Amino acid sequence: MPLEDDHGREVTGIRISLTDRCNFDCVYCHNEGLGDTRGPMDPQDDEMSADEVVRILEVVAEFGVDAVKFTGGEPMLRDDLEEIIRRTPEEMEVSMTTNGTFLPGRAPELVEAGLDRVNVSQDALNPDDFAELTKSGAYDRVIEGVEAALDAGLAPVKLNMVVFEPTAGYVPQMVDHVARNDGLRLQLIEYMPEISGHPEWAIDIGRVHDWLADQAHRIERREMHGRARYFIGEGTTADEPVSVNIDSDDPDLDGLPETAGEGMVEIVDPVENAEFCANCHRVRVTHDGKFKGCLNRHDDHRPMGDMSKAEIRETFRETVSNRVPYYGEYMILEDGEWVPNEKYLELVESPPTD
Repeated sequence: MPLEDDHGREVTGIRISLTDRCNFDCVYCHNEGLGDTRGPMDPQDDEMSADEVVRILEVVAEFGVDAVKFTGGEPMLRDDLEEIIRRTPEEMEVSMTTNGTFLPGRAPELVEAGLDRVNVSQDALNPDDFAELTKSGAYDRVIEGVEAALDAGLAPVKLNMVVFEPTAGYVPQMVDHVARNDGLRLQLIEYMPEISGHPEWAIDIGRVHDWLADQAHRIERREMHGRARYFIGEGTTADEPVSVNIDSDDPDLDGLPETAGEGMVEIVDPVENAEFCANCHRVRVTHDGKFKGCLNRHDDHRPMGDMSKAEIRETFRETVSNRVPYYGEYMILEDGEWVPNEKYLELVESPPTD
């Protein structure tokens, strides 16, 4: 049975950073909440070994965790990625977030090893704009990577686009792109200045929701995270889009599929969104082998000692138990330290009545 935290949330998913190395230098990168800690491109001594990663997966599988997403840095810088995926417990769905530059030539082997889904970071469709955002000249390689993923059978491929001041103007073009190309989905990710810095880059994500609602002919609203998914056909809008409520927690297997000439766009908007945190069912593992209960928290990194299965089990239990309902209000900064927000606790314990 899955472990449940003190706020009634079962933990059924895990995100594991395999490295903090990356061949890009994206201006918005927060490196899984750790900040811009990118090291040299060569493998580092503090990276978990394949055996350690697999041991963690075997332990959390005992507690009903049935989905893992491999992240980085750039996870495909790990030469043993295929081995890790191949050794992942069979009951787990395996996905990965990548910049896509290493997918050409490796995508078929990843699928053969057991990769089920892939997210590719792509913030612009113009090579010059892309280079400015990522500090790389790898635009063509990313496009090839997306095609390689589709050819290998990883459709739908989800394109991740961080929405902030430098990219907001590219959203319509990206929406048209996924509507024109079967097998693509677009995930717009709200910029998080509290862990990325540059608060002046943040935009009102509500305006993006409103614009998409005007373009969509069908809208699915998912209970999990309070997300909306917008289905947009190239060049089409609807005076009154069809709205469908989805109860399932699964972000990829529920709802109705896209039809030809239709693109699906979803917004991930955790900032000031209590529903997002209230429905969070995952924990994280840093590249150097520490459990992390929340993306926004920096005070809960828990090392697993020598990573025996007994130590991993105990640390996993502690991490789940230590999760909080909404870090943006549950914890506040006072005199340089994060402390519980008494006003928020009072509200949770004694909610207002009509």
